[in-house]
Amino acid sequence: MSGRQGRARDAGIDDRVLAVAARSLASNGYIAMSLATIAEEAGTTRQALYRRWPRKADLAAAVIKTLEEREPHGAELADPYSALVAELADYQRGVSQPGRLSLVGTMLQDTTDPDVRARYRATVVAPRRGRLSDILETARRLGHIDADADLEIALTMCTGCWYGRELAGDPAPERWPERTATLIWRALGGRTPD
Repeated sequence: MSGRQGRARDAGIDDRVLAVAARSLASNGYIAMSLATIAEEAGTTRQALYRRWPRKADLAAAVIKTLEEREPHGAELADPYSALVAELADYQRGVSQPGRLSLVGTMLQDTTDPDVRARYRATVVAPRRGRLSDILETARRLGHIDADADLEIALTMCTGCWYGRELAGDPAPERWPERTATLIWRALGGRTPD
C-alpha cells in the first residue's frame, strides 16, 4: 500500500461556490454567469468547480435547489384568511432577501437555460402557488368566499402585485401581507375578520 493520500477535500467549498454563484446569477443573469470568475471569488479552481458541477446549468440548478420552498408553516386551513396572511408574510420575507428579486428577473430572460428555468419554477414558484391555491380553494369550500370566485386571477394577484410595485419603484407598503390579503379576500366576495 502506498502511503500517498490525496489532498483532503475542502468541506466549505460547496457553500462558498453556491453563495458566489447565487450572487452572480442574481446580479449578472444566467448568460453572463462565469464559472471562472465564480471559482476565483470562491477561492478555488475551475477544475474543482467542474468536478462538482460539470456545466454552468448544473451549478445554476444547484443554486436554485438552495432556494427550495419549505413545507407549509402549519397555519390552520380552518382559518384560510389567516393562512393567506401568513403565506403572504412568508413570501415577502423570502422575496425581500438580497438577490431574490433579481433572480426572478433572471428567470424571465430568454437567455436563461430552459432546464434552469424549469427547476426554478418547480422548486420555488410551484410550491408557493400550490399553497396559495389550497388556501383559496379551502376558503371557497368553507363558504368564506363566493362559490364562483375567480381563483385563477386571485392567485396571480397574491404575488404579482409585489412585482408590479417593485417595477414601479414604490416602497413596500406597511402591513403589505394583511392589506393584500384583505383586498383579495374582499374581491372574492369574502368578509375579513374584524
